[in-house]
Amino acid sequence: MSYSAAVITVSDKGYLGQRVDTSGPNLCALLEERGFLVCYTALVPDDSEQIKRELVKCADDLGVALVLTTGGTGFSPRDITPEATNAVIERATPGIPEVMRAESMKITSHGCLSRSVAGIRKRSLIVNLPGSKKAAQENLLAVIEPILHGLDMLHGEGSADCALPEK
Repeated sequence: MSYSAAVITVSDKGYLGQRVDTSGPNLCALLEERGFLVCYTALVPDDSEQIKRELVKCADDLGVALVLTTGGTGFSPRDITPEATNAVIERATPGIPEVMRAESMKITSHGCLSRSVAGIRKRSLIVNLPGSKKAAQENLLAVIEPILHGLDMLHGEGSADCALPEK
């Protein structure tokens, strides 16, 4: 099954035209390679209300299956994407960022500093990714297969078959 997707880049410098967004377009390409229809993109500053507004728009108004954010997950005082995401999700999905951090730790010890969160709003899965192109790609690739299964469950009728196929 093919799913819709949105990519929201959160970056003050990108929003002000002081930095070119490479992470957002790269995520769009990765999603399209895996059969997603990227139907919405946005570039917003590190502003809680604007981030929440975009997330709600994607989930409630557009009904996007997968909403990825890139940026705003670090320790900077302006990094508030996880807090904005937590304010709009209805059900947390902590396993997704746990896996992303674990995989990042195999590459850099700084992987433990990510504050990414993930969760469900209505029938949309929202996942925070780091702002750098490289880290966002590594994190998405670490969880894309389980995400696809999760979307099958989220968009299916009743319970899904969670058993993995035998090898």
